[in-house]
Amino acid sequence: MKFRFILIVLIGLSLGSCRILNPSIMFRTDKKYQFDIPPDTLSGQYKISPNDFISFQLFANDGFKIIDMMNNSGQQGGGGAQMMQMTQNGFRYLVLPDSTVKVPILGYVKLAGKTIRETELYLQKQFSTFYNDPFVVLTVQNRRVLVFNGTDGLGTVVPLVNENISLIEALAQSGGVTQTGKAYKIKVIRGLAEGKEPKVFQVDLSTIDGLSDADMVMQANDIIYVEPRLNIASDALREITPIVSLITTTILLVNLINAN
Repeated sequence: MKFRFILIVLIGLSLGSCRILNPSIMFRTDKKYQFDIPPDTLSGQYKISPNDFISFQLFANDGFKIIDMMNNSGQQGGGGAQMMQMTQNGFRYLVLPDSTVKVPILGYVKLAGKTIRETELYLQKQFSTFYNDPFVVLTVQNRRVLVFNGTDGLGTVVPLVNENISLIEALAQSGGVTQTGKAYKIKVIRGLAEGKEPKVFQVDLSTIDGLSDADMVMQANDIIYVEPRLNIASDALREITPIVSLITTTILLVNLINAN
């Protein structure tokens, strides 16, 4: 009788605790949580941030001749190796915490806070002192978003290789919403990597009405989290099995001792 009572209490405690049954669910919010309003897609252009790596190509005569930046800048001194790295696509430059970038010939220039197009125009203007009709093509190389698409414990890093990648496109690149994910409960968390109070948007893509939010432009380090569907039966069984096993073993041990 006591065994049944203890077992019922343990089962009740397990089923009554969402955290015990679903420990892998992340970024929980209560029912009264005030989500932020998704931003206008037209104002979602990416802006360069500290710790970004940028790369650019510089052409003269409005794109006619490419310029060898290394041969024109001389040897790097001091900590230049840390601020400029060689990649398969050329050199990339680190945006420092003070928002500046050490660019060959120009030295330190402030680029953080500018969109990619604004940065290209700014660099073209700065290089116009040294070259005729300079033309700059710039990319940010380490932009990415983290996508958890509804499967417990699984996430995907999606590079933002193109401009203005939308929420629906990032989800598609990660495999879409899985069978265990809730398409009507998709959280987009922004600003967490910047050490600020993050903004949290909730999007419902289960109906056509949600398409207006599906075009939300992704920013670097955004987190897309598709809440997984609860599987109470299997989770409860998984949590209760070791408890029942422990109780059963204990009872058998006590009975064995009493028998002797």
